[in-house]
Amino acid sequence: MSTIFKKIIDREIPADIVYENEQVLAFRDINPQAPVHILIIPKEEIPTVREISGEKHAGLLAAMFDAANEIAKNEGISKDGFRLVINCDKNGGQEVYHLHMHLLGGRRMQWPPG
Repeated sequence: MSTIFKKIIDREIPADIVYENEQVLAFRDINPQAPVHILIIPKEEIPTVREISGEKHAGLLAAMFDAANEIAKNEGISKDGFRLVINCDKNGGQEVYHLHMHLLGGRRMQWPPG
């Protein structure tokens, strides 16, 4: 069964896409938790961070971080800082089982994140 993120990749449902390349797609979160809240997802379907292998996925992970840096710059938040979050499974707060990174910025982040 396709996740909502796969449907966004396939353009079956709309999203406010802010970045795309061969490996990665990024779009604005529909329930933002900060002035800038963008989800960065691999186009490859990977359910959780547990399925990541450094040997196999090093290039993909680098592409996700490169995207985060470029998007942060484009959104005007790279100078003051931003937060990147990857949740894993239910207790980690993961709701969609397609690996994704939250890029949050535009305000001071609190700690602990809760």
